[in-house]
Amino acid sequence: MGENPTLAGKTSHMNRIDRLFGITTMLQSRKYVPAEKIAEKFGISVRTVYRDVKALVEQGIPVSFEQNRGYFLVQGYFLPPVTFTTGEANALLLMEAIVSAFADNSIQTHYSAALNKVKSVMRPAEREKLEVLTSHIRLKLPDCFRGNFDYLAALQTAISGQHILEMEYRNNSGITSLRQMEPIGLVFYALAWHIIGWCHLRRAYRDFKVARILRLTDTQQPFLNPDHISIDQYMMNLPEPPKKYFAG
Repeated sequence: MGENPTLAGKTSHMNRIDRLFGITTMLQSRKYVPAEKIAEKFGISVRTVYRDVKALVEQGIPVSFEQNRGYFLVQGYFLPPVTFTTGEANALLLMEAIVSAFADNSIQTHYSAALNKVKSVMRPAEREKLEVLTSHIRLKLPDCFRGNFDYLAALQTAISGQHILEMEYRNNSGITSLRQMEPIGLVFYALAWHIIGWCHLRRAYRDFKVARILRLTDTQQPFLNPDHISIDQYMMNLPEPPKKYFAG
């Protein structure tokens, strides 16, 4: 079986060494990766994936396989610090402007720290080009996009850790209440971030606008119900945004 003709064109410029490195990076970023996913990512056949994985093992990279799950890197193996191409670094720089508009202070701080790490492994000449580009990118948006709060990072931690949150919340009528909730996901719609979760007070799934949270505490207590609906299921019931949001 040969290469997938519909996909091979996307990565025809990639030599085998680059592909092997890319496969290793992909394995390091996920717990398990099926051969089919690797084949789709790099535009190669599954048989070529088998050969590439064998080559990685022969080079001393501890790749293992688990039935019905896929390939994985044996725990404890880490790639050395990676370098970034100019295009990759430029993309991250452009995203910094997006983050400053659509995220809050906590995420902006983390992103800036991550971008500084990227810059630290770049060659001086490439880093200088990146600094020049910084002065030529601007994003002008209405004030309603400004995330003048510090909760998105904490909310992400609670979602991934399945921790109960306690928050003081002010609704759109100006009424303040104390809520405990089990967060299932973050959604950006109607020009704002919303945290979706099971509200202990209302005993139902509720939608809380992040900008209306007055105080937030991660109780570190596990969910009472570990089997909530998915965020995709909840979003199926969200109303379509007004067309004015997308008007040119």
